[in-house]
Amino acid sequence: MSTSPGSDALATVGGYTLLTKIGEGGMGVVHLARRPGGDRVALKVLRPQVVGGDEARQRLEREVASLSRVRSRWVAEVLDADPWGDVPYVATRYVPGLSLHDHVVEEGPLTGRDLVWFAGCLAEGLASVHEVGVLHRDVKPSNVLMEGRTPILIDFGLARVADDPRLTHTGWLIGTPGYLAPEILYGDDASTASDVHSWAATVAYAGTGRAPFGRGPSMAVMDRVRRGEHDLHGLRGDLHDVVEAALDPDPQRRPSLGEILDWLRPQSTQVRRRPVPGPLPEAVETAPMRAAAWPEEATRVEREPEPDDTWVEDRPAEDWPAEDWPAEDWPDEGPHTMLLPWDDEPAAPRVPAGERLRRGLLTLGVGAAVAVGVAAVPYAGLATVLVVVWLLRSGSLAGSRVGERRALRGRRWYDAPVVLVRAPWDLLRSIPSTLVLQLWALGLAAAAGLLCYAVAAGPTTTLLAGAGTLVLGLWWGPGGSRVRSPLGRVVRPLSAAPGRWVAALLLVAAGAGAAAYTLETRGPWWVPAQDQPIGSRDAAPTGVVGGTLEHVQHHASIIR
Repeated sequence: MSTSPGSDALATVGGYTLLTKIGEGGMGVVHLARRPGGDRVALKVLRPQVVGGDEARQRLEREVASLSRVRSRWVAEVLDADPWGDVPYVATRYVPGLSLHDHVVEEGPLTGRDLVWFAGCLAEGLASVHEVGVLHRDVKPSNVLMEGRTPILIDFGLARVADDPRLTHTGWLIGTPGYLAPEILYGDDASTASDVHSWAATVAYAGTGRAPFGRGPSMAVMDRVRRGEHDLHGLRGDLHDVVEAALDPDPQRRPSLGEILDWLRPQSTQVRRRPVPGPLPEAVETAPMRAAAWPEEATRVEREPEPDDTWVEDRPAEDWPAEDWPAEDWPDEGPHTMLLPWDDEPAAPRVPAGERLRRGLLTLGVGAAVAVGVAAVPYAGLATVLVVVWLLRSGSLAGSRVGERRALRGRRWYDAPVVLVRAPWDLLRSIPSTLVLQLWALGLAAAAGLLCYAVAAGPTTTLLAGAGTLVLGLWWGPGGSRVRSPLGRVVRPLSAAPGRWVAALLLVAAGAGAAAYTLETRGPWWVPAQDQPIGSRDAAPTGVVGGTLEHVQHHASIIR
């Protein structure tokens, strides 16, 4: 250790070089660090006020003991630890991704196969924790990191070896209201069923973008949890039924994690011989969940043997030979999608090639029409384009703000009126970044115009080159994503149906054709200006305008 923990000058802990702080909790601070071998790790150190206490060191040692027994690709495994050093620490695998909470705020809720994949991976990770006799006790969106599309369970600061006595003091509540099971709120011991409840609440947040038990004062949220008053609007199909069953206030009525995986695995993380035929029933009669290690007998439900046509064998995908995949066992459609043995995870839903082509052609057509329009009416067209870009970026910023608010406290009836009231502020707020984008695009357009003058190109060619470069600069320049996003929301639905796409393309082509005809027959129209800065295509090079053009061309010939 180079200095005391928490100091700004802290450079190393236990031989690890601290790079930056990436999070903190009630027990310690998490740093991005580099191990002596060169790999980056997530290094968790105790807070300064608890470094000297033996109880805190014993608590950390128990945490390390539990973590070191967990092995799963869906859990950030322990790489190193020193509970009794000058600065106790635990080094775990570093996951370079946003938390589920931040991912949903920035990207929106998960949908379709991505949501089923997320639910299955998170359940697999939680099952690997339970298999070694450990309870997580704090499954929530901020304790799930998104490694691409895959969730990684982190922060076992509240996990305990199941046969350890409770370490909380009387009256203390360790956890997050809204993601704690109701039995914990009543003062009962945590169990595997408690983690199932937290899993379901986290999946609900991932699929809806809001806390299933709402927001507000902690006591109000906990009261809704106790009564089972959750909002799953936005979850659809069988996954809705599974999550609803797992959020049952009575832990004995919740499905076990094994039963949840029996339904999820054929659709997400592992391959089974045949898909499970349907969702779990509303009330699954399971044995009481215990806070002991996860013996298979503790959660098995006594029921009649399944008929042969629904038998499932629990083997990882890579263990299945090709001959065990009869074609008649493959589901034709619906949510029970079976993975091939070489699939590591289900691929993201792909847009058909024809639709992608239609999107590209329609987008290209709109860009070409805008460029021709600006060339035909340079001053008015340029002003219109710059104003539209400003409005699009302002609307995109306002939409992002609404999405963030909905992620934090759900939909409200006053969301739309608030957008209107805040519209002037959003317009002002977007001006600096919009000016950067517009100046970038105008600079590129000016450069293209100068190149055209250098080769003595005509006024029409110069205007078309400059306008086309302007459109490309606004599309791909800094902050252009807030232009592409709202336009994409228009192009995508129009391209989904060939009929709508043809109509839209014809309309765009008609506008571009009219502008091109005007440009060809009468040259650029410089309204509201009276003069023609670079001359007309048909006008003779006389007078001030002609002399100016001749002067520029003369210098261009000298440059050549």
